[in-house]
Amino acid sequence: MENIFTGRTVEEAVSAGLEELGLTAQDVDVEVLDEGKKRLIGSKPAQVRLTVKEKKTDGERAVVFLEGLLPLLGTEAVVKLTSEDEKIVIELTAASAKSIIGRRGEIIDAVQTLAGAVANTGRKEYKRVVVDCENYREDREETLKRVANKLAAKAVRLGKRVRLEPMNPYERRIIHAALVDNPDVTTKSEGKEPQRFVVIIPKNLKPYEKRDNRGGRNERGGSRGKFNRDKREGGYRGNRDSRSDSRYGDRKSYPKRELPAEGTPESSGTSFKREGGSGGYRKGSFSGFFGTYLGKDTEESTTPSPAEETEPKNEE
Repeated sequence: MENIFTGRTVEEAVSAGLEELGLTAQDVDVEVLDEGKKRLIGSKPAQVRLTVKEKKTDGERAVVFLEGLLPLLGTEAVVKLTSEDEKIVIELTAASAKSIIGRRGEIIDAVQTLAGAVANTGRKEYKRVVVDCENYREDREETLKRVANKLAAKAVRLGKRVRLEPMNPYERRIIHAALVDNPDVTTKSEGKEPQRFVVIIPKNLKPYEKRDNRGGRNERGGSRGKFNRDKREGGYRGNRDSRSDSRYGDRKSYPKRELPAEGTPESSGTSFKREGGSGGYRKGSFSGFFGTYLGKDTEESTTPSPAEETEPKNEE
């Protein structure tokens, strides 16, 4: 039976056909047979044919989506739906599996996320979607289990928390499941997506000891480091002095510089100037210099200037 419907317009014909079939516009393909015409006397009705679309399952819709997505990524692959019971499993087959999997599975994980979003469109309960290529998922799961057990043993041996690299939710669940029966450790996820990671916590976790910048423990931690002990006991300073003596020889003691005694001539180059009638000295500008002053030779510097000849001397 052909689903042909008529109406005054195409829209009325389609609406009448959907009502009779009990379907929506997304469930049928519409073919317009006659758009209808208005005449001077009467009118010719519009005529359409409605064909019910073949309803695809959630997995089939994901397969159709991947068949259009992979060529856009520059990858040619055969997409096959292998299971749709408890979870949807899609297998990809390509000449180069590396181009589909990517580094640490980055590409295939992104493809799996998109396929899961398409397959669960319109569903009330989420259904897990797994996209695999050349048994990558199984091999990766075995690797994660080995890493989880190895790091759990390390956490117990050191008595410290061990942090794993960021993973997607699927791989984090593998880590949690691998260690759920381990009596010596517990696991939890920390951080925010996409940098969320798993932390392995041993039951024999050691208390945290905060160290100061000088290499010792805090005030409640007790003793300090070897460097501070040596310094406090005098060992470090003694070692340093001995090293310097052996390298550079004995250290010489220099006499302390004293102020010039009273009566020292001003031409000696000292920066102390004798005041007029007092017997003391005070700091001031240089009143005398060694050698030639301002490029003058000895003869010129010893000849008094006219101003000096006329200036009365202050005799004591």
